[in-house]
Amino acid sequence: MNQLIGVDLGGSAIKLGRFSEAGALLAELQVPTPQPALPGAVTTAIVEAVQRLDPDRLADRVGVGHPGPSNASGRVARIAINLPGWRDVPLADWLEPLLERRVTLANDANCALIGEHWLGAAREARDVVLLTLGTGVGGAVLLDGQLFTGHRGAAAEPGLIGIDPDGPACNSGNRGSLESFCSRRGFDRLSAFDPAELCRRADAGDAEALAVWLAYGRLLGIGVSSLLYVFTPELVLIGGGLSGASAHFLPAVWSEVEQRVQAVSREGLTIRRCSLGNGAGRLGAARLALERLGPGLG
Repeated sequence: MNQLIGVDLGGSAIKLGRFSEAGALLAELQVPTPQPALPGAVTTAIVEAVQRLDPDRLADRVGVGHPGPSNASGRVARIAINLPGWRDVPLADWLEPLLERRVTLANDANCALIGEHWLGAAREARDVVLLTLGTGVGGAVLLDGQLFTGHRGAAAEPGLIGIDPDGPACNSGNRGSLESFCSRRGFDRLSAFDPAELCRRADAGDAEALAVWLAYGRLLGIGVSSLLYVFTPELVLIGGGLSGASAHFLPAVWSEVEQRVQAVSREGLTIRRCSLGNGAGRLGAARLALERLGPGLG
């Protein structure tokens, strides 16, 4: 058994992949996230999905990306502000006896960045900020080729920075956070249309749709500008479900960055969409399983 399973737990879907140790995708599966996404229900859903994905038990190591920080040992999901009941959940301890496989946990955005750094858009980069735009706004930071997780592993939550002190309440307790404006919920304040429909309308040149994406990009650009002053990365990657419309909102992001950030702090900067799409998180989770859990048993 020299294969790996990567699991990407999201607010609406759980995405799984079975990989070789070189990162080749051998099988994949996506299942809905239970609603409400309580820890016990999610645990059951992950177990059932892994068993469907790998009925012959070809993989013996599982990496799970979840929306929030894990503890330093990668065993406990500390908190997930957009999932109910997720505080200090010993998810690895729950999964291992049910799966009869070794398990490690990490923040889902960290997994996405690891995947992009391994086989995606960040392969040649050393200093990277990644933002995932979906149910929430997750993020991860790579500094000199290493994940930056800070004190006790809870650093690099760029979606929770404030961009408007009088803005909407955020589940984190902040007000006017980047997430409260640029998550799916924040997007819904800008338009009654589904993002995919609004993207299609913008593709067709609809002026109102283009204006919405312009407004969305401006808000995102304000947040990105603050992050640039802290990390001065060479690359900002945009992932998550809303990134599918990046062609419509990235010009506005760039416009804000150019207005707000001194040239020396954005010198050599590239901002682009993740190249692995929604597969980055599960790939990165599998990579973490390879790095943390050592060689396979077969």
